[in-house]
Amino acid sequence: MKLSQGVEWGLHCAMLLAQVPPGGLMRRDALASHFGLPEAYLAKHLQAMTRAGVLYANSGPKGGYRLARAPESVSALDVVEAIEGTAAPFICQEIRQRGTGASSSEECRRPCLVNTMMDRADEAWRASLRSVTVAELVTQLPDSVRTRNEEMLPRLAH
Repeated sequence: MKLSQGVEWGLHCAMLLAQVPPGGLMRRDALASHFGLPEAYLAKHLQAMTRAGVLYANSGPKGGYRLARAPESVSALDVVEAIEGTAAPFICQEIRQRGTGASSSEECRRPCLVNTMMDRADEAWRASLRSVTVAELVTQLPDSVRTRNEEMLPRLAH
């Protein structure tokens, strides 16, 4: 499975926004600058995260972003699905029923083995991401990164 760079960007932005003091907002240009990202592309991902209810956005001169929920209630899966969508990555085409090797309808009463395996793998992947919160990711940041963010955020967040 290949994920877009937006997933990385979204997760890092969510971790930084989790460190913003309560009620504070961080401007899009400050987020882009902090991570050295192109603001226009980051904007698309921030909008997707806002539409999905992961972020809260306020427009205008005092605008910016913050997490829409407590970091303990935002999972890595929430961010991934906000950026990539919720569709299953594998769609079975039932090729076992086509061609010269086509299985009979009787042989296809059970779900396709390949489809079943891929569905299990997808659910395991989603369960793993669902079990990790943004708050947990923040606690795993190196102390030096958290300290640097704490020192820098009063200048960047409002």
